Amino acid sequence: MAKCEVLNGARWSVFSAAGFRRRLLEAMLCGVSNDPRRQIVERRSDRLADLLLVEARDLRSREVAEKRRKMEAFEELQSVVRRLQDTEEGIHRRRAEAAAEVRRLAKDSPDFRQSLALLGAIPPLVALLDSDDSDSLISALYALLNLGIGNEANKSAIVAAGAIQKMVSLIKSGPTPAAEAAIIANFLGLSALDANKAIIGASSDVIPFLLNAFRSSNSISSTQSQEDALRALYNLSISPANGVALVNAGIVPCILSALVDDTEFSEWSLAVLCNLVAASPEGRRAVSRTADAFPMLIDVLHWSDFPRCQEKAAHILMVMAHKSHGVERAAMAAAGITSALLELTLMGSTLAQKRASLILKILREEKGKQVVVSEPLGSCGASASSAATEEEEEEEGVSAEMRAVRKLVKQSLQSNMRRIARRANFPPEFSPSDRFRELTASSTSKSLTLW
Repeated sequence: MAKCEVLNGARWSVFSAAGFRRRLLEAMLCGVSNDPRRQIVERRSDRLADLLLVEARDLRSREVAEKRRKMEAFEELQSVVRRLQDTEEGIHRRRAEAAAEVRRLAKDSPDFRQSLALLGAIPPLVALLDSDDSDSLISALYALLNLGIGNEANKSAIVAAGAIQKMVSLIKSGPTPAAEAAIIANFLGLSALDANKAIIGASSDVIPFLLNAFRSSNSISSTQSQEDALRALYNLSISPANGVALVNAGIVPCILSALVDDTEFSEWSLAVLCNLVAASPEGRRAVSRTADAFPMLIDVLHWSDFPRCQEKAAHILMVMAHKSHGVERAAMAAAGITSALLELTLMGSTLAQKRASLILKILREEKGKQVVVSEPLGSCGASASSAATEEEEEEEGVSAEMRAVRKLVKQSLQSNMRRIARRANFPPEFSPSDRFRELTASSTSKSLTLW
């Protein structure tokens, strides 16, 4: 007989359905607390678990979507490259469209640039530079330009595929203005790689082409091409191997004329000259032989509103004074470099002051070498008298020069104080204090050395 238990006076079988439900309810309620705070904590835990579960599902969904997107993008890149590499007859338009697609895809994505190059997009794009269709040509040029942005391996591969020779052929054939701008932009991008500088400069047509583009000012739209051409010339001037080709193309007179005609390109122009005079003896000789080169550079030392131009002009003059002969130093002195350098040592930037001081030191040493005393054969009394006379004359000359220098320095200080006052919006009647005048007077009389 089955066991039974008594509950509230009734007999229930332990195996009855009612007993089973009762025991199930007791098991479910076992350990449940009526504490409200514990119930809140349990609900929060359940909610957190639900959120974590949802976040995990979302993360998996995003990973799957990202993987699918990458697969679709890779398949698209493969399709584009296959269309570029297709050599069947009558599909020229498809290749042109593929080049335009490469231009778009490579514009903003470093990953696409690398993938397209690995898939073999560069050789067919270079081959497309022989196209007679202007749209295809422009698309291929800008596609190559975008593939090389920030990717040295692609720049090297583009040159290795023969792009320089193709672009030179385009230059000789007379490209349209749009194609010319694209070619200049490519030379700028490719010349940024050190290994390409000598290769590009070795072509006898590239540097003259870039110089002509820099000189050109036919339209407002050519300003960007002018700047690109100048920056490409700057990249090429970094390599000493290109010094002779740059000088023979007439870059020094062209650059110096740009300092007079347009200050928009002055900093890049001076940077090109810095590279030429520092790395190439031919560059230094070209500067010294160019008419009014030193007066133009000395005039830049007065451009107080363009401190970087002052620094670069001072660098050029410093290298010329250090590595050139006495003729160049004499030409600098005759052009009035001393007064400009004195002003620069007072009011220039830290780098400009340092370079100006070095130039003044070089010129002072040069002046000391030129003072050679030769005594004629004769009586000692005549020799001593002649020496005394020369010392008196030299002392008088020094005094006159010192007075001129002191006057110049005072004028320069007062002029710069007025300029500072205007910039600081001080009232017009503002003037330096008496204490400042005393300090400047003492510095001009005691600290300055005649160079």
